[in-house]
Amino acid sequence: MPPPLLSRTLDPILGVFTGVLAYYLYETHPRNAIPEELRLASLLKRKYAIWQREREQKLLGSGEDNIDWQAIAASAEKEVDENLRK
Repeated sequence: MPPPLLSRTLDPILGVFTGVLAYYLYETHPRNAIPEELRLASLLKRKYAIWQREREQKLLGSGEDNIDWQAIAASAEKEVDENLRK
């Protein structure tokens, strides 16, 4: 294994920083002319919005799984009242 250039911890951090900086410069350089809708930030925003929408739909469900808690509470109170009267 080759010896570290700076340290075992700093070398990976420097590598990630260099990669992120290089990608940012690639996206923003005028010669590349990447459209705004194809840049990484806008793609991530769109993906996050889709994920949020799907998660909200999953949490809300299709409406069939909705539970009428008031009806359950009323029936429970009715059962308790009947049991107390006995």
